[in-house]
Amino acid sequence: MNYILFDGTVRNALLPFTFTRPVAEIRVGILTIREKWEKYLGYTTTTLTEEYLSEKYPMVEMEDNVMINASFLPNDILSEMVKNLEKNQAIFKADEVIAFYTNDTQEEVDFDTYEIIEFNEECITIENTWDIFAKNDIALREDFELITDDRTSQPIPKSVNVIAPENVFIEEGAKLEFVTLNASTGPIYIGKNAEIMEGSVIRGPFALCEFGRVKLASKVYGATTVGPHSVIGGEVSNSVLFGYSNKGHDGFLGNSVLGEWCNIGADSNNSNLKNNYEEVRLWSYETEGFAKTGLQFCGLMMGDHSKCGINTMFNTGTVVGVSTNIFGSGFPRNFIPSFSWGGASGFTTYLTNKAFQTAKIVMARRNVEFSEEDAKILEHVFEETKKYRKE
Repeated sequence: MNYILFDGTVRNALLPFTFTRPVAEIRVGILTIREKWEKYLGYTTTTLTEEYLSEKYPMVEMEDNVMINASFLPNDILSEMVKNLEKNQAIFKADEVIAFYTNDTQEEVDFDTYEIIEFNEECITIENTWDIFAKNDIALREDFELITDDRTSQPIPKSVNVIAPENVFIEEGAKLEFVTLNASTGPIYIGKNAEIMEGSVIRGPFALCEFGRVKLASKVYGATTVGPHSVIGGEVSNSVLFGYSNKGHDGFLGNSVLGEWCNIGADSNNSNLKNNYEEVRLWSYETEGFAKTGLQFCGLMMGDHSKCGINTMFNTGTVVGVSTNIFGSGFPRNFIPSFSWGGASGFTTYLTNKAFQTAKIVMARRNVEFSEEDAKILEHVFEETKKYRKE
């Protein structure tokens, strides 16, 4: 069977992260949503997404296909229902389609002609940017069970001070000595060739993906995910780094999400709680206003390729777009459009030729090519977000 993950109706609610990727490429828990579905289904998947993303994330259509809404995270029950779908069947949860069977001769899908199968069980859905960190705890626990089932961890080094070692899983090539792991509050997963440096204290649930690093004497609270090739240091709490991003120095990052190729300067901090303890509002690209999150704790949402200088201060509930460069004293505003350059004293446009030059250098350091596809995507984002910048 051919499985295709589609963005669904939540793409705009997940900006700025979906400016540069389909919903399926969002990381929550240990794995991306695509990786989760592929593990449950036992098949590779492709993507139906925005046209400007389709060159990098193409769709492969075959004679018979099952379309899956990527905002729904799989579990045993849901994945079995998806695998058992037959022609003219669709799975719905309330009014939202989860999956449906189609073929390459169908010009349009009319669900009135389908047999509707109701999914009434619980599952994780990612519908807003803040869901990525707010639901990271439960997603991480589920991924831990999925990844480690019937497998044996590498031995925990004798110098490691560990609580609840049965909840710790270490992959091959990982390095950790003279650190403290408290897995009594949730599982701790340490990926291939990852490293936790001496003096670090980590409380689960926590995931350090392959080639990730935790710097000396870091303090990490769950539920935190450090994506592949990412680096953290200082104090981190309930945050998700998608991959290839750095927060490698002292300073606080809490209840936050960083995309890929982000860099947080030394001694930078974000606020995750308002002084009056009121509900945090967060900029919404969907409504082009500030949306209620229902959360008391909410920090920084930072899109791909964005960076901040040393001692940067982010206010509670700040949304930073793609390819921004933030520096200087004071608090910048809590919505910073893509391709902005500046800080609290004001912003100018970060031109694409300069942004691309930096991206090439940054990515080459990790032996990743800044491709023509990447440039086209960022050019599209630059044009799409012009209306938010004062040019």
